[in-house]
Amino acid sequence: MNENTPPDADRLFQDVLANLNWKGDAATIAKKVQQLDRGLPSEDEFSVVCSWLGKCRLIHKLDQQQVPVGSSGEFQVPDLLAFFNSQHFISPVLIEVKTSIKMTLSFTPEYFLRLRTYAALLNLPLLIAWKFHGVWCLFEVCHLKKAISNFNISFENAMKENLFGILAGDVAYKIGAGVGIHFKFRKDRMIDEEDIENTTTQTWQTTIEEAFYTDYTGETRDDLGGDVASLLMISNLEKNERHVDTHIHISYTTHERHEMQFAHSALVQLLLWESPEREKLHWRRLLREEKFTSNISKFSAALEAAFNKKIVSHILHQQPQTMPVS
Repeated sequence: MNENTPPDADRLFQDVLANLNWKGDAATIAKKVQQLDRGLPSEDEFSVVCSWLGKCRLIHKLDQQQVPVGSSGEFQVPDLLAFFNSQHFISPVLIEVKTSIKMTLSFTPEYFLRLRTYAALLNLPLLIAWKFHGVWCLFEVCHLKKAISNFNISFENAMKENLFGILAGDVAYKIGAGVGIHFKFRKDRMIDEEDIENTTTQTWQTTIEEAFYTDYTGETRDDLGGDVASLLMISNLEKNERHVDTHIHISYTTHERHEMQFAHSALVQLLLWESPEREKLHWRRLLREEKFTSNISKFSAALEAAFNKKIVSHILHQQPQTMPVS
C-alpha cells in the first residue's frame, strides 16, 4: 500500500474477487480494481457537486446488491440517499441519477414501478437527478408522465420543476459585460523579426508595467481577491490585443452575449482549470477529498463578493413551479 492507494481498497478487491467467483489472474484483478476505483462518474460527480454547493448535510451511495435475488423484480434500489439542510422534506430523500443527451428522459413502466415501490416501502421521497449536456437538474419522480407506454419528461419541464437550487444551493449567475483583466507590456528589446509572405512577426522582450481588473461599469479594480479573480478566470473571456510603438496592450473581457452559468458547472470549470492539461476528472477520487478546489474556498461567498464588486451582474435563485410537499 502507498499514498495513492484508495482508502477503500480492501472493499474494492473484495468486490472484484466476488465478481470473478474468487478466481482470476493478477492482471485481470488489477484492471477490475482500477475500473471500480473510477466508479460511476455520473453518481460521483453529482455527489461531489452537491457537497461543494454547501447545503448537503449527507449524501452516500446505496448498495444495490440486494437479496433475495427475486426481489429485483419488485424493487429497484436508487443510486443515492441524501439529506439537505434546506430541504422541505422532513426525511432524507432517495435519488436516482441519470445522464442523457436526448431532450426527453424516459423510464420503462417496469423500471418506474420498481423505483417507486422501493421508495414507498421506505416511505421516502424519490427524486431524479438528470445531467443533460453538462447541466444538472433535480426533480420529483411524480413529474414523469406516462406517454404511450413509457414515463417521460422533457428537459424543459424538468428545469421548470428543478429543485437543485432550493435543496442543494445551486444558482445561475452572469458576469457583467465589460468585466476583464488587462495587461500593459513595455517593449524593452526586439529579439527577432521575420518576414513570411508579406507578414512580419516580431518577438520582444517585455516588462509588465500594469495589470488591473475592470468591473462592468468600466471602473478599475484592485480589490478582487483570489476567489473573485478565480471566478473571472473560468469565464468565457475574449482576447483583444493592441500594439503601439512602445507598448503592447492585452485585454481579456466579457461581452454582451456572455451567457448565464450555473454554479455547479463552475465547479467543473474550476477543476479542469486546476488539472494538468485539462485531464479527465476523477470524480471518485474527489469524493475522498476534504477540499475539492484550491482556488475558491466557498463558492457562495465568492459569488456574493463578486456581485458586491460589480463583477457579477445577475444572480438567479430558481424556484420550481411546484413546491414539494413537506
